[in-house]
Amino acid sequence: MKKILFLFAVCLLSLNPVIAQELQSPNSKLKMKFSVTEDGTPVYKLSYKDKEVIKSSKLGFDLKDEKDLLDGFKIAETSTNSVNTTWKPVWGEESTIKNNYNELVVSLVQEETQRKLDIVFRLFNDGLGFRYIFPQQENLGHFVIKEERSQFAMTGDHTAFWIPGDYDTQEYDYTKSKLSEIRGKMEESITANISQTSFSNTGVQTSLMLKTDEGLYINLHEAALIDYATMHLNLDDEKMIFESWLTPDSQGDKGYLIAPAKTPWRTIIVSDDATDILASKLTYNLNEPSKIDDTSWIKPMKYIGVWWEMITGKSSWNYTDEYKAVKLGETDFEKAKPNGKHAANTEHVKEYIDFASEHGFGGVLVEGWNIGWEDWFGHSKDYVFDFVTPYPDFDVEELQKYAASKDVELIMHHETSSSVRNYERHLDTAYKFMNKYGYNAVKSGYVGDILPRGENHYSQWLVNHYQYALEKAAEHKIMINAHEAVRPTGIARTYPNLIGNESARGTEYQAFGGSKPNHVTVLPFTRLIGGPMDYTPGIFEMDISKLNPDNNSHVNSTLANQLALYVTMYSPLQMAADLPEHYMMFLDAFQFIKDVAIDWDKSIYLEAEPGDYITVARNAKNSNNWFVGNVNGNEARTATVKFDFLEKGKNYIATVYADAPDAHYKENPQAYEIKKYRVNSKSKLSQRSAPGGGFAISIIEAEKSEVKDLKKL
Repeated sequence: MKKILFLFAVCLLSLNPVIAQELQSPNSKLKMKFSVTEDGTPVYKLSYKDKEVIKSSKLGFDLKDEKDLLDGFKIAETSTNSVNTTWKPVWGEESTIKNNYNELVVSLVQEETQRKLDIVFRLFNDGLGFRYIFPQQENLGHFVIKEERSQFAMTGDHTAFWIPGDYDTQEYDYTKSKLSEIRGKMEESITANISQTSFSNTGVQTSLMLKTDEGLYINLHEAALIDYATMHLNLDDEKMIFESWLTPDSQGDKGYLIAPAKTPWRTIIVSDDATDILASKLTYNLNEPSKIDDTSWIKPMKYIGVWWEMITGKSSWNYTDEYKAVKLGETDFEKAKPNGKHAANTEHVKEYIDFASEHGFGGVLVEGWNIGWEDWFGHSKDYVFDFVTPYPDFDVEELQKYAASKDVELIMHHETSSSVRNYERHLDTAYKFMNKYGYNAVKSGYVGDILPRGENHYSQWLVNHYQYALEKAAEHKIMINAHEAVRPTGIARTYPNLIGNESARGTEYQAFGGSKPNHVTVLPFTRLIGGPMDYTPGIFEMDISKLNPDNNSHVNSTLANQLALYVTMYSPLQMAADLPEHYMMFLDAFQFIKDVAIDWDKSIYLEAEPGDYITVARNAKNSNNWFVGNVNGNEARTATVKFDFLEKGKNYIATVYADAPDAHYKENPQAYEIKKYRVNSKSKLSQRSAPGGGFAISIIEAEKSEVKDLKKL
């Protein structure tokens, strides 16, 4: 295999100073230079098409109670490698993913301590990944990280799409601003959340999306977050340098490591075309192949659930209002007076099962089925749920049999209330309970402050817990959809039973006061870089007061936009989140949700601009059928879709679900129109999207006789 790789002043096994070493991407558009400064500080810089992307940036660590690993280094050895392979994901946007990079490994020795530190750089055609490796060695065994000091020096005052740096939540609307404006906008960007810990006036979270004045798109994130604290970025807004900022534990420490050890990858995705950022598979490629040999039980799914009516306040999770405090094993729910609003009751869940069966949905999620919801939140309560004991009005065995008779699966719900030790104590029993009653997937939740007290959602200890739950679930052949957990970093390649995550501001916030109408045009550039999101789209009734007179929230989206989300917000787990009766009111629009695929052979991002619009076309797996989605930002816009991705010589029926001319996310969100056309690979469509709107298109292969009466585009 030919290596497109250039190393200047090759260093043999010596400790002599060397000049900069250069690594090129396979297509030569990206170049990374690494060197050690006069005082022994490791530095790197990155360019794209000969334009500087990352200026000279330092690398290293502050250690607790011992000499830092920041300077005093010499290069002991370097090695190179090139990889050009493909792999097949269990589910995904593509049936095959190319993994092509050039690699440089730099082995450093700190002269004073004789400690060893390797830095591995992998340069892909779409970006750079680098990580630290601590080899087995005599002078470094157990050590505590005070702070990682990886820098990302910006070339200017870029435009950024950011959320506040926070140890406990990502559930924020995104702010668009210049880097120099982050400090001034930080206070207004922080909205109240159940659990949050901000750390800096210029601290932001990854995945961070940036755009230069010259039109270069840059994304900063991490990959393969295993046994390590989550990385945020802290900005020196005078020098325009981001530096890594790890999430601390309850003692303020950032990480406990034992050599040999390795960090997650730090990633920089770069292009002058925004669609390349969305299409990048760099994050997945930096993760290990699947560790699950038999993946036949991991299946993408569309589902409905008893959830939206509770989020909006129409129904409740708890069974009774009599008890202000509950002790499991002591509180007698058989004697309690039902509140009449408990949604997770046997007869009501059967209604959802019936609807799922009639309309082709594979699963029904039921929350609030298990005892303990009366005092689950806000009391720092350890033994809050046991995950196996239902309320008196929820018959587990009867519902399992009823669902199976309708060819529908029930989806389990485990809200931990962030009592992590309690969850781990019950986890094996809870998973065995799921196996017994045919639950193949679980939505887990981590709402509230973490127990043990003082821990953070994104610290090393919690990252290890999420991983433990995921691996234990794999042993029981259970799929995981984790909410309020750490944002994904491509781990789903290694453990594809991680079928979904929330870890961002999802649809539920539309019932808590609303999200910005362009929110969904930012999320694919940020949160979805690391893996799919259980965004729970499909809301048709935008006026929440119609469900709950005490809730005046409004869903800031048009109905057509909600349809498009099934294509633009990629996930192998997609919920039709609204109430069945609302879908019955708009059956013609609901048809798109029923038709749209959830697993894909190919995805083509047709156009994109963060914060403004995204249009993507996807080819359904093992099919010639395609689906197109467009989501629009704050201003009305007309998109042009070329159908040249279709197979030449074939005819298709394109059903376009679009905003009506007078549609508007606030003033007229349910105004839509549906049109059918005859299309082929030469067709072209100009389609208007309203503010907060969009359109969705199903493109179904057809015989000529089926399209003869349709208008040709």
